[in-house]
Amino acid sequence: MKKILVSFFAVLLLVMVASCSSVPEKNPGLQRQWMLVSFGQFSKEELIKKKAEINLTSAMEKGKIKGGASMGCNGMFFTSEFKKEGKVKISGVGSTMKACQDMKLENAFIRQFDKMTHYSVEGHFLTLTDDSGNSMKFVAADWD
Repeated sequence: MKKILVSFFAVLLLVMVASCSSVPEKNPGLQRQWMLVSFGQFSKEELIKKKAEINLTSAMEKGKIKGGASMGCNGMFFTSEFKKEGKVKISGVGSTMKACQDMKLENAFIRQFDKMTHYSVEGHFLTLTDDSGNSMKFVAADWD
């Protein structure tokens, strides 16, 4: 009986330690649609006109959110993992393959997005930054 209890507590401790690296499975402050309002040399007006956004509303599985994005032309997809202490990992970035007239924003976004390593949520704003200080700032789409 003692071995069973020790094994149970060892497994419980392992599960608790493994789950400490990610935010909770449901995070309504983060899991929402975000409109891009500041990025590189692009004006806020251009970003709004292109309806630049990321969508983090899908269910979180094992600490990861399968997200989508649009920068005015192609549909994009990615996997994101928002961890404690403001760390983020973005991977598996891909998109549909439509050829559009103006793809500057889309190409710049795809080049930079998976390099983002930190995040912060302040009020209705989400900011992603990389290790070089480049940033992307988003506002919650449901914020008036």
